Amino acid sequence: MTDYIDSIDSLELLGDGSGFHNELCAMIEGAQMFRDFSRQDVEVFARYTRAYQVAQGDTIFREGEKGSYMCVLIEGKVDIFKRSDTSDMKKVSTIRPGKTMGEMSIIDEQAHSATGVAAEKVVLVMMTKHNLERLIEDAPGLAIKVVLKIASLMSMRLRQTTGALADYLS
Repeated sequence: MTDYIDSIDSLELLGDGSGFHNELCAMIEGAQMFRDFSRQDVEVFARYTRAYQVAQGDTIFREGEKGSYMCVLIEGKVDIFKRSDTSDMKKVSTIRPGKTMGEMSIIDEQAHSATGVAAEKVVLVMMTKHNLERLIEDAPGLAIKVVLKIASLMSMRLRQTTGALADYLS
């Protein structure tokens, strides 16, 4: 199983093991996606993730490249760019702390639909497809909760996009 995290320009691991576990849990608890998770759920989920720092200006994911990870943005901002019909890169949004990126690629391992660039120094928590599969095997109840949360986020974003498209076409 290949994890495509090598495509990130630079990753600096912030900590690992039991000495960093409480800090990692605090990061996860602060994210919108995990607000209704119990501390016990967060502690288990944290065992399947890692926290990284990415330098300002570095690319986190590229449109058209395959991915197999999702990230929870803890600190900093990530600008999202989409290639236009003329191949120009257009900024379409900015991701702020507490939000997630890459939910689609952790589910389907397809190419990223946009490019994410660190607008400033970024701290993120990452889960790979491989670790999601491990979570499914080890803690299926929690894994279902995580996957349902991912599906809910993707549904919400699709509804927002559909609404924006309807406004654009009007």
